[in-house]
Amino acid sequence: MHNDKRKYLPTLSELIDRLSIAQLKEVFISKHKQEYAQEMSNIIHDIDLILEHNDAIINAKVIRAIVVLAQMNLHIWHNESNYRKGIKDGNDLELTHGLNGIRNTAKNKIQEIVGGRKDYKIDCLAAEFEDWEISWK
Repeated sequence: MHNDKRKYLPTLSELIDRLSIAQLKEVFISKHKQEYAQEMSNIIHDIDLILEHNDAIINAKVIRAIVVLAQMNLHIWHNESNYRKGIKDGNDLELTHGLNGIRNTAKNKIQEIVGGRKDYKIDCLAAEFEDWEISWK
């Protein structure tokens, strides 16, 4: 894979994030299961290309960041889904905003190790959501 043709394609962390979201959609929006399966197949193909041709190092810190990223996507999914259903108790859009910040931090952790551009807009969690804070140790 030659990077001389890439101008602004998704980073490895963005592909992993999209894979996590597509996996959620395959489970929760089952009427489009085939489409999401194909999307995941395409994403996996691209991830394999990146890992093969860039000698990317996947270590325990990357795996942890991937786990955090997937967990945040699931929590955001449930929080927003419940909020749309009118279930306000325990579902706060400020929480979703904070979880997106954790999600972006997880993607940056992946990029720190494998290389590539990062997202520098990282929002912090409101004090009432401090239990969601990730230790990153």
